Amino acid sequence: MKKWNLVIDVAECHNCNNCFLAVKDEYTGNDIPGYAAPQPLHGHKWLNILSKERGRTPMVDAAHVPTICNHCDDAPCIAAGKGAVTKRADGIVLIDPEAAKGRKDLVEACPYGAIWWNDELSLPQAWPFDAHLLDRGWSAPRPVQSCPTGAMQALKISDEDMAALAREQNLETLRPELGTRPRVYYKNLYRYTKLFAGGAVLGIKRGVIDCLAGAQVGLRKDGKPIASVETDAFGDFKFDRLEPGSGDYEITVSCDGYRPAAVRFALAQESAVLADIVLELA
Repeated sequence: MKKWNLVIDVAECHNCNNCFLAVKDEYTGNDIPGYAAPQPLHGHKWLNILSKERGRTPMVDAAHVPTICNHCDDAPCIAAGKGAVTKRADGIVLIDPEAAKGRKDLVEACPYGAIWWNDELSLPQAWPFDAHLLDRGWSAPRPVQSCPTGAMQALKISDEDMAALAREQNLETLRPELGTRPRVYYKNLYRYTKLFAGGAVLGIKRGVIDCLAGAQVGLRKDGKPIASVETDAFGDFKFDRLEPGSGDYEITVSCDGYRPAAVRFALAQESAVLADIVLELA
């Protein structure tokens, strides 16, 4: 059977907030019986965008991660809801706006913080995948349609096809250790969850310091090589997808006609931007 999934490419999200505004526009002040009660104008972020900067000048990047109800297959809110929260055959999880009244405990049941408490209505609420629109024949939810970069994609496919796609595109879910089996997947999530180490290689020739393009840069850990790259036209290099708190590393640099060099550094919770590595003529 085909079920709904959401795929979000972190590398394509520019934090424009169109998706956030689309959700607010759809639900604020709108009562949709059987699907959702009105969302408050202020406070609620059924779609919330997390942001993180990595590195420092002159090597820095930013990642933006839209977070939303994951419509988990083993959703803790369903277990806690005792009928107030249900999963449809197409994979969508719905909080019943009538049966869930007064159930503030359901907010805490979600380990992702995707359920919000509506004080005025005494009601837990979350994004219902725009199920009311899909049931009317829409091909995708509004956040997907509003994204100008194509960072969001809604797929209605079988679980087998979704699993194959996740393997093929290296898709990840948030906090997989929870075992909730989310139906929201992320591409390039490493830009938010992992660290990088980078810098620039320069060469001294006849008293002039210049960028060294094509220098061989290796990354070693515990004395073993784990990655290698070439410097670009500006002499820059970068190793990404490194684990936070992973400790000591060594950078080795070599270039024809120059003496090799090595630099040691450690990774804690921030990416490492190294001082310029300057090679001298052999």
